[in-house]
Amino acid sequence: MYLSYKKKIFFYFFLVFLVFTTIIVLVQRNREKVYKTENLRTNLNTYTQLISHYIRQNPLQADTGLNSVGNLLPLLPDSLRITIMDEKGKVLFDNTLPEEREIENHLSRPEISSAFVHDNGSAIRFSTTKGKEYYYYAYHNSPYFIRVALPYNVELKDYLEGDNIFMYFIVLLFFIALISLLYLADRFGKAITGLNDFITSAENNQPAYKKIHFPDTELGVIGNKIINNYKLLEESKNQLRQEKEKLLRHFHYSDEGICIFSADGQKTYANTHFIQYLNIILDEPTFEVKAVLEEADFKDLRIFLKKNTPVNPQSTTLPIYQGKISKNGKHFAVKLIIFNDNSFEVTLNNISNTEKNRLLKQEMTNNIAHELKTPVSSIRGYIETLLDQPDIKPEKQKFFLERTYTQVLRLSDLIRDVALITKTEEAADLFEKECINIHDTITEVTTDLQNQIRDNHIQILNNVDESVEIEGNHTLLYSIFRNLIDNALNYAGENITIGIDNYTEDNEFYYFSLYDTGCGVEEAFLDRIFDRFYRINEGRSRKNGGSGLGLSIVKNAVLFHKGQISAKNRKDGGLEFIFSLRKKLY
Repeated sequence: MYLSYKKKIFFYFFLVFLVFTTIIVLVQRNREKVYKTENLRTNLNTYTQLISHYIRQNPLQADTGLNSVGNLLPLLPDSLRITIMDEKGKVLFDNTLPEEREIENHLSRPEISSAFVHDNGSAIRFSTTKGKEYYYYAYHNSPYFIRVALPYNVELKDYLEGDNIFMYFIVLLFFIALISLLYLADRFGKAITGLNDFITSAENNQPAYKKIHFPDTELGVIGNKIINNYKLLEESKNQLRQEKEKLLRHFHYSDEGICIFSADGQKTYANTHFIQYLNIILDEPTFEVKAVLEEADFKDLRIFLKKNTPVNPQSTTLPIYQGKISKNGKHFAVKLIIFNDNSFEVTLNNISNTEKNRLLKQEMTNNIAHELKTPVSSIRGYIETLLDQPDIKPEKQKFFLERTYTQVLRLSDLIRDVALITKTEEAADLFEKECINIHDTITEVTTDLQNQIRDNHIQILNNVDESVEIEGNHTLLYSIFRNLIDNALNYAGENITIGIDNYTEDNEFYYFSLYDTGCGVEEAFLDRIFDRFYRINEGRSRKNGGSGLGLSIVKNAVLFHKGQISAKNRKDGGLEFIFSLRKKLY
């Protein structure tokens, strides 16, 4: 049977206290009995001494008889039996028996035997002569034995027994102690029960421990401190759990491939990007991320890991390896961090776009240098000619100056376009935003290009609703329509029509169409016409003064306004640009 801690404490203390109380009561009653017995012996001894003294003062004579001892009876208790016998055990006198009665020899009586040896003796026994029990005390006063006896009745028995008052006191004290023990055990038990409930709740991850209250005792104080510390520990664990979940969620949605290994090289965590990037690098697909520690592509990483583990505990910096792997047309930055416990983290970052942008910028730089080379060389040549031939005819000088001016304009346009496309890509937040009327912007473009439009016999149809307004940047919106119309003017041919229309709209966007009725573009070139410095016809582009950046500027400007643009050949001939512009940027 299972006993609670409270019941065990109560049971054990009750048992110990009961045994202890019983021993005290028995010892005390025995001591009291001994004391009372000795007191009775002292009284009886006093009687024998009195009788002995009387006999010494009044020697027993046969003529006077032994009955003279009876003179002492008034001085002694009425119930006292007095017996005198010689050393042979013959009874000479007994105040309770008739003189004529013959009495058997008493030498074998235990009290007489003890008195014969020790001069005194006592015994409780049944008297065959009187037919009842007596308490006997015998004294040896040579040549006589003087024996006195009192009936061993209820009164004498009660006298010789221990006093019950002490026993009652002990029993009362026992019950008081028992009640106190019960009270203390109850308080102690509440603390123990509270701790047990707390442990059970904590093991089962139940919040019930928050409602546990301990008594105002030292153990209760300890219990409350344990619960408070546990609450702090739970809060810390919850915070750590939340931070861990945030970190894992961050890892999961991170564009980087992240894998964490234990000190013995076992995977602790790996996100999907890591597995994806790893399989792009490896020749054979695998789900075992330990391949990063085995494949030849990661040889440098393994050498670094082996060289730097175990980590020096005195080091204040973590060993970090950084490298790059190019495989299957992709580029990955590889990073290894070794932690103080010798666990480590490997990250794979797809830098293909970054690498592509780097190459594009490098290509763009080369293209700019190439594009600048032609007008600069022309300008230099014209100026050198003018300087070297001071007597050149005025009309020839004018020709060279006009050509120089044309190349300067071309150079200015190129610098302007490069600055604009760079700004849209790298500093788009520097463009000011305002409310722009699209119909008015198109009118502004056609006005600026009026001479070229007239010279090429081109008809402009501005069908954009006059109420169409967009929150955006005026320069970029102007460049969209300027470059698209410029493109049609330069490459579509003469005697054509250029039409601009906002053919639909929704809650967020206006949708535009800008087309021409010219010669169009071969389908093979449509996907690349928005690339920087791309020309379909190199010679004709240079003849017309194009920089190769116009349509790239258009695309970036459209993207700045959260839209999309595409080009297609019209069924009836010509090229059409379909694009959208967001009504509000925010």
